[in-house]
Amino acid sequence: MRDTSISEEKIEKEWEIHPYYRRELAMAYAPELTPEAAVNRLTKWLKQNATLFKELQEYGYRPNQRVFTPVQVETIFRYLGRP
Repeated sequence: MRDTSISEEKIEKEWEIHPYYRRELAMAYAPELTPEAAVNRLTKWLKQNATLFKELQEYGYRPNQRVFTPVQVETIFRYLGRP
C-alpha cells in the first residue's frame, strides 16, 4: 500500500501558498506548452469555472493582473488542485 500522505506533503511543500506570477503558475499546470499557450489555457480554465472565477473576483482578481495574490493562489489550488 502506498503512503499518499508523504507525496501530498511533498506537493504542498513544492507548491506553497504565496504570490505567483501568472506565467509561472500557468507553466506549472502545462509544462508541455509554450508560456503563452499555458497562460491562455489557465485563463480559459479560470473563466470556464464560473464558481472559481466569481470567487477570484471577490478576492480582487482582474484578468490583466500579472501576479496572483496568496488568497487567489489558494483558491485556484482548491479548485484545480496543486500543479
